[in-house]
Amino acid sequence: MVPTAPRQPLVSIIVPARNEAKNLEIVLPLLPDVHEIIVVDGHSVDGTPEVARRVRPSVDVITQTRKGKGNALVCGFERATGDIIVMFDADGSADAEEIPRFVDALIRGADVSKGSRFMAGGSSEDITFHRQLGNRFLNTLTNVLLGTRYSDLCYGYNAFWRRILPSLELPAADIPGADGQMLWGDGFEIETLLNCRFAENRLKVVEVPSVELLRIHGESNLHAVSDGLRVLRTVLDERLNRWGRRRADRPAIAATAHLAVKAPSPHVPARVEEPFGAIG
Repeated sequence: MVPTAPRQPLVSIIVPARNEAKNLEIVLPLLPDVHEIIVVDGHSVDGTPEVARRVRPSVDVITQTRKGKGNALVCGFERATGDIIVMFDADGSADAEEIPRFVDALIRGADVSKGSRFMAGGSSEDITFHRQLGNRFLNTLTNVLLGTRYSDLCYGYNAFWRRILPSLELPAADIPGADGQMLWGDGFEIETLLNCRFAENRLKVVEVPSVELLRIHGESNLHAVSDGLRVLRTVLDERLNRWGRRRADRPAIAATAHLAVKAPSPHVPARVEEPFGAIG
């Protein structure tokens, strides 16, 4: 009897979009044919949902329940049915050709594949000098407080297995009494919150070199100072509360210690760092 080949994991691409009609017209056709592409509309006024359906008829368009990128992503996470979730920005800053690299890192054994602009093979065409300094400070602080070895904390190009979602305890899309108002975790701090929860759950994280491209049209909704302060608060809160959130009876998602693994790049061989001891 000829053995059957293992089933390839199904991939869900989540695209949060608020007034990104012009960019989606360019970006959506570039995405690979995967199990599903979910565009989460942030109450746009420029026809974003209509453009998404026109240029990619198979796309699933939903409307987020509150405000902010974090809430949009969580709405997409809860909608997704694939094995793997890929977070993909609508503004053209993410390179769709990198998606197989993220997926391959997961298939090879990672729980999370995390994009990095600051490891060998990665770069940014968009980040300013002051934002880079701020990111470096926040990145170092997080590594010291949480025992991680991230090279790029504030970057939203990531992928992970959908099965880890329950352990991340993100603010649910539909919370009674929220009435559309932003909750903590609904804003740009979502990337930092995810990275903190990856560490808390001692997941195996692989950093993938990524090139951040320039936004194609429009202006970013990111505000460096205010959003930087939200990131700082997130790191401090997570450090203070992490042990209180952890329950002794929580099932372990990953039996191994948290790792920060450098994925192969065209220039540097893969390197495994083991901050909590070697894998048995």
